[in-house]
Amino acid sequence: MKSKASIKSHPLHPILILFPIAFFTGTLVAHSAGWLLQKPELLYTATLLNWAGVVMAVVAAVPGLIDFIYTVPPNSSGKKRAAQHGILNTTALVLFIIALWLRRRNDIQPIVVLAFEIAGVTLMVVAGWMGGTLVHRNQIGVDQRYANAGKWNEEYFTTNDSTLKVAERDELKVNAMKLLHINGKRIVLARTEKGFAAFDDHCTHRGGSLAGGSLACDTVQCPWHGSQFSVQDGSVKAGPTKERIQTYTVAEENGAVMLTL
Repeated sequence: MKSKASIKSHPLHPILILFPIAFFTGTLVAHSAGWLLQKPELLYTATLLNWAGVVMAVVAAVPGLIDFIYTVPPNSSGKKRAAQHGILNTTALVLFIIALWLRRRNDIQPIVVLAFEIAGVTLMVVAGWMGGTLVHRNQIGVDQRYANAGKWNEEYFTTNDSTLKVAERDELKVNAMKLLHINGKRIVLARTEKGFAAFDDHCTHRGGSLAGGSLACDTVQCPWHGSQFSVQDGSVKAGPTKERIQTYTVAEENGAVMLTL
């Protein structure tokens, strides 16, 4: 059984995250100004911004969670960084929820609420820096593929067979790749000048997704740090990695591409 889906980064995520950043920062600024200048209207504005930030943070977390589960390569340095990014953002959200609750109490000094808001904004800044690293270093949400790579191609399979059909012969152009999810395992199907090849979608250096890398002359290059592997036997052609990748047997039968696990 097979199904098709895409794990490319959710397009709403980079847009939605701007709202909680703006609202929470505005909360701190309005609350600080209202407290120092003794302006009740600014304190009320801070409360409204706090509510808006909490709501939008929850909304923005949905595509972020989707990206964490489906887009960030498993067992990679990017996965660890994404987990830390999510934990920091969640903690910042909790701090602003606490600040919102404390703001309703008359026995709490404003400086206490400000302390929670300052801590929340600080964590948000650190999480934002990590999010930027995920984009620029791990290229999450960035389509950095080479020219003529074709459209992003991905398919899911659930099977008990050791050999299965994974593509039509004419489905991929030369130097194009397809990401296969077979019983939870990620394998890349590639078409080279010599024919089809298949290998693990896991760079042995930091775990980058090879399906998002470059393919030329029977060589696949990881998009994260440039490690290169032969798609025929998995041997290392260029570092920084020193460990080969696993390859699989691929054959063409009656116009179909068959993969043997």
